[in-house]
Amino acid sequence: MRKALRWLLALTVFIGTLSTAGAATAAQSAQSGPTDIKDRLLAIPGMSLVQEKPYPGYRYFVLNYTQPIDHRHPDRGTFQQRITVLHKDTSRPTVFYTSGYNVSTTPSRREPTQIVDGNQVSLEYRFFTPSRPDPADWSKLDIWQAASDQHRVYKALKPVYSANWLATGGSKGGMTATYYERFYPRDMDGVVAYVAPNDVVNNQDAAYDRFFTTVGTKECRARLNAVQREALVRREPLEKKYAQYAADNGYTFDTIGGLDKAYEAVVLDYVWGFWQYSLLKDCDSVPADAATATDDAIWGSVDTISGFSAYTDQGLEQYTPYYYQAGTQLGAPTIHFPHIERKLIRYGYQPPRNFVPRSIPMRFQPGAMRDVDTWVRHHATRMLFVYGQNDPWGSERFRVGAGARDSYVFTAPGLNHGANVAGLVADEKALATARILEWAGVASAAVQDNPSAAKPLARYDAKLDARNVEREPALRP
Repeated sequence: MRKALRWLLALTVFIGTLSTAGAATAAQSAQSGPTDIKDRLLAIPGMSLVQEKPYPGYRYFVLNYTQPIDHRHPDRGTFQQRITVLHKDTSRPTVFYTSGYNVSTTPSRREPTQIVDGNQVSLEYRFFTPSRPDPADWSKLDIWQAASDQHRVYKALKPVYSANWLATGGSKGGMTATYYERFYPRDMDGVVAYVAPNDVVNNQDAAYDRFFTTVGTKECRARLNAVQREALVRREPLEKKYAQYAADNGYTFDTIGGLDKAYEAVVLDYVWGFWQYSLLKDCDSVPADAATATDDAIWGSVDTISGFSAYTDQGLEQYTPYYYQAGTQLGAPTIHFPHIERKLIRYGYQPPRNFVPRSIPMRFQPGAMRDVDTWVRHHATRMLFVYGQNDPWGSERFRVGAGARDSYVFTAPGLNHGANVAGLVADEKALATARILEWAGVASAAVQDNPSAAKPLARYDAKLDARNVEREPALRP
């Protein structure tokens, strides 16, 4: 009888232990939260789903994230900032990308993402629609506020993507990645900034003039200069064509102040635009004898390279946030045209103020870029800057000084504003790839021992990894 009672008591204790363990497991499961990546993302306070798009081997989400209009005073209103997430695996590193403009909602993979075979978070820059507060207080559009947007997104997503993070971007996106690192240097494990302009002193632009006297070949420069000049010589007939073009497309010129100003702005962008987006071999497409070329040939060449819609109200509207920043913090280039008689040029390179509606106040802050430049020279850590040899925007670039650590500036020979790691000479390409892998925490022992063994971890995908330059009208980085 006593044995039976002892057995029954033991069984009761055992069952109780199982029940307690089961309850503890259930509680632990409840505390750990959802396991599906979409549910985990949407569990983040302020995160909402716009749509999910399928892509083989990934999950791809377009999301909105609630941000303060003013990070110094988060109680003074919010706006919805658009982000996308190309999800591979939470155990993989994450690349944080911004173009500095709008975010594309089509799945794509930036070069560092392919190199590390990781996830990619892409952020739309504040004040580019639809990521614009309403009403828009333009004084809250500056590089610190934008860096603080990135910081909040990173802090929100880091618990989900706990492996290493790299920041990247091209052109204004490369500038953005650099500014983010300057203001929040503890967030990222590395930065890869492509073709990032660095206009430290806004009114000192001789470097651009020097660039245009040596870029490419003498023959190519002569062709481009001749077409640009001829477009101003034929101003009257080509402006008639421009007026008809504007009427046919419903274009207006209120912001810049008239068709004549817009026409000259487009023409003066021509040589710059060619080198920004074209290669030396493309000189063959430029009229060989501008003086005898038809009006249509001159128009067609200028339109193809500069784009006659660029300085219409409709063309400028999308880029108002960029021009606002260029006129308040980033700076903008001013170049000269020694191959064109002064009488043919009425306005010269126009300032950003001419491209922003007058209802938006602007005041330039000359210390903003000097601060970033000084910080990069003396404090850059795990930063890689890649430039194109024939890209005018690289005339004023970031440089690293004695205080920098594990940081590099490389130039891709013959390349333009689309320069990347793949276009570097062999030794620099291997070193850059090895450092990216190391910063991301995925460098193999073989790569650590021998950087020349470094290669992208993910296979090339023609849809995800298109290498085209992110084309914007000339004179926008």
